Amino acid sequence: MPSTQAHLDGTRTEYFDVQCSEETLQALLRETFEVNWRHVTFGPCIEGAVFEGRFGGKPRLSLLDGYATVEVPGSDSWHFHLCIGPHRGSASLPTPPGLAQWRRCTRAAFFRNLDTGGRASAWGVRLWNGRGEQMLTVFFPNPWIDPVRQRFVAEPDWSRLELWMRARERFTGVPAETPPANAQPPVTH
Repeated sequence: MPSTQAHLDGTRTEYFDVQCSEETLQALLRETFEVNWRHVTFGPCIEGAVFEGRFGGKPRLSLLDGYATVEVPGSDSWHFHLCIGPHRGSASLPTPPGLAQWRRCTRAAFFRNLDTGGRASAWGVRLWNGRGEQMLTVFFPNPWIDPVRQRFVAEPDWSRLELWMRARERFTGVPAETPPANAQPPVTH
């Protein structure tokens, strides 16, 4: 059963929660970044700021002290770290339990943004830390956006939702849905 968050502008976001075990989050991140890296855009997405990153080569995920690192091997390009498991620090600099709890991902959810008329406008997955601060948003292919031109289209290509539907089903148990008949484009900024 999804939860829904209402926004000040009348839009809503539906969330489908994922179990936040290290094993599940690692599998989710591997599938997203090692397998489907060409198809996703990612970064923080908060009111007033959206980062839309992509990797130029196939990234690799590694895990150390509870932190997943996603990077392109042998590249000087940027990378990122997400705390998804138990984090203890080192013998010379142990991490206090309260700080470890704050850093660790405690909520992950697939999401679907809905405009004021209830039409879906974006699909993805989001992670939050122990204080409810957003760690990462990953946007999946959008049936209303041409993947080459990155512009909205008049007719949706529903096949672009297959990746999100398949991943959401695998990690939340929510089965894929039939695309809406006679869908109208969502109203976006």
